[in-house]
Amino acid sequence: MTGPSTAPRGEHTPAPGVTWQTRIVRVEQLVADDAPDPRPNRQARRALARAARRKNR
Repeated sequence: MTGPSTAPRGEHTPAPGVTWQTRIVRVEQLVADDAPDPRPNRQARRALARAARRKNR
């Protein structure tokens, strides 16, 4: 196993515009009334499974 390097590394400067010129854009999406509901995210699925396990105890 080797120890840490004694040669310091220089700071990495990101390319211009990568961090400070990022724009957050919200896009509105129209969904038909008869469209199926989207699948819940992982956190919601885990919460539902946890609740179901507790209910069956």
